[in-house]
Amino acid sequence: MKSPAEIAVKYESIGKGKTELSALKTFLLGILAGAYIALGGLGSQIASCTAADPSSARLISSVVFPIGLFMVLVGGAELFTGNCLIFIPVLSGKAKFTGMLRNWVLVYLGNMVGGFLIALLAATSHIYSFANNALAEGVINTAITKANISFSDGLLRGILCNVLVCLAVWCSFSADEVAGKVLALWLPVMLFIICGFEHCVANMYFIPAGMLTSAIYGLPAEGLSLFGFFVTNLIPVTIGNIIGGSICVGAMYYAIYLKK
Repeated sequence: MKSPAEIAVKYESIGKGKTELSALKTFLLGILAGAYIALGGLGSQIASCTAADPSSARLISSVVFPIGLFMVLVGGAELFTGNCLIFIPVLSGKAKFTGMLRNWVLVYLGNMVGGFLIALLAATSHIYSFANNALAEGVINTAITKANISFSDGLLRGILCNVLVCLAVWCSFSADEVAGKVLALWLPVMLFIICGFEHCVANMYFIPAGMLTSAIYGLPAEGLSLFGFFVTNLIPVTIGNIIGGSICVGAMYYAIYLKK
């Protein structure tokens, strides 16, 4: 197992490499990551939609959702929230700040495309009709809740979320074997789902899924809008995710293990 200091040195190289990928490869890998996270979200919704109580539903969701990050890290893809750690090689001078911003923008857009595509495919193939439309109603209710979150709640839950997601990515680099990586990434992601934190890439699936389900199934979705998606949710959650991943995890570990 690699020590935290060894992980810090390893990520300097990994993060630098991410900023040097071509624009097309970065965008395509972003689409894959958005789709993988969305598939994890879809699976977690199906698994938990008929749970007896909210606590059981969250626990069931937390077991299934990490499959998305597993596919990102082992299968190979670019995830915006995980890439907040690129701040580490930027601080150490191994990567350029402009390269980090370029990666973030391309990956963020790719993640959004991937999440929307899975939501569209799931809605139009009537997957959400599962359990006599109980899944459809749950998908819509989840989207409504997320699209009406307060700015402060979205920001703070976003910070807490990406502390755990970036720790999951960080810890996965401690192992060389797939089994070790799976265990290392699974536990922090489970925790963020149980706690109800906010992940901007996951929300790129959850909220469009609710909108599409309402439109296709003819179910009411009062309070669900594009403004709620982009402004009310994504803006504060994305800012929080950046703070949580880049500052709380990335800058902290840089200061401890890499700063001369």
